[in-house]
Amino acid sequence: MNERRRYSETDRMSSLISDNYSLLMVMSRFGISLGFGDRTVAEVCESQGVHCPTFLTVANFINEPIHKAGSYKNYSLPALLDYLKRAHSYFLDFNLPSIRRKLIETIDCSGADEVATLILKFFDEYAREVRRHMEYENRNVFTYVEELLAGNISNTYDIDTFASKHNQVNTKLTELKNIIVKYYPGKENNNLLNAVLFDIYNCEQDLATHCDVEDYLLVPAVSALEQQLQKEARNTKQEQPQEVEQEALSAREKEIIACVVKGMTNKQTADSLCLSIHTVITHRRNIARKLQIHSPAGLTIYAIVNKLVDIADIKL
Repeated sequence: MNERRRYSETDRMSSLISDNYSLLMVMSRFGISLGFGDRTVAEVCESQGVHCPTFLTVANFINEPIHKAGSYKNYSLPALLDYLKRAHSYFLDFNLPSIRRKLIETIDCSGADEVATLILKFFDEYAREVRRHMEYENRNVFTYVEELLAGNISNTYDIDTFASKHNQVNTKLTELKNIIVKYYPGKENNNLLNAVLFDIYNCEQDLATHCDVEDYLLVPAVSALEQQLQKEARNTKQEQPQEVEQEALSAREKEIIACVVKGMTNKQTADSLCLSIHTVITHRRNIARKLQIHSPAGLTIYAIVNKLVDIADIKL
């Protein structure tokens, strides 16, 4: 087997298909139409409104071993999300229904052949399982990613939750394939049966690759976006400490600030507010901690800015 190479934007798009015909599915899920002649990957992507780095990322990921997934960095999360949505539509609306029609055409599903009936039932159960899996991703995971892209981060869900429960959906299809190969009675001409088996083999591999794209490309990109938004939220919070700390001051603490900037001693403040000196000292310590202001001059400026005193009452 020839060693596969990494494609670039200067390669002819037709060369990718000649090297690996499974990349036709990648093109389809990016919405790329045929008839591109000898144009390069970059030219085709530009003319058809496709984000070229993301197309190349997926194409190279499928064309190369999984362990190289970590080297893929330059791709667009929105473009990847659109690709995955189209893949779901392909499996649910075209590929699986097509295989079912071929199964019905190939095996005796009238009820007379119990093995054939069970095979069809097995396939229908599998198709429902895939639908549940992909509709969950459409409804929950992809919607969550779209919220992140809009700058909204959730406190109740993250991509690790999805990754920890993400299971391969091709396992049961492997089992169905083996049942047909080993146990369905052979006939004189098995062309139709072999053709549907070929489709099942391709679907099995396609689903496995689809899950790998989610695990190795979608999950890391979403995780990085989560970290970026969390960092921005922390920075925004740190840029507004005074507002938070001012709100945290109690009414009593504001009264004590007013007394301090009027030049009153701790004893005078205590007598004025009917407090003990110890309580006044404790309040002053809490005020200094909350505002990070320790001098009377600093408190005076704070009191004027926040209208805690009239400037005429201040002892300068």
